[in-house]
Amino acid sequence: MRTVILYHPNQEFAGVAEDFKRDFESRHQDKKIGLVSLETVEGAEMAKLYDVVRYPAILVVRDDGALQKLWQDRPFPLMDEVAAYSIN
Repeated sequence: MRTVILYHPNQEFAGVAEDFKRDFESRHQDKKIGLVSLETVEGAEMAKLYDVVRYPAILVVRDDGALQKLWQDRPFPLMDEVAAYSIN
């Protein structure tokens, strides 16, 4: 499984996404969240593939590429909820 936050790094909620990543990884040390900028090819393709239209968004993607869970915009879900979907 792969967990990522799609976000715009130069917009107003960038800090919220970066803080969530830091706090999540501090609380759940065995799990990681990637930050993917929508201004990169990877981020734009991921948003299109999974039909993400509101940002920031948290995606949990299985190893085969299937979307396991998607949260769009704020408020963010509880960290324990994200961790439950991000089973390694």
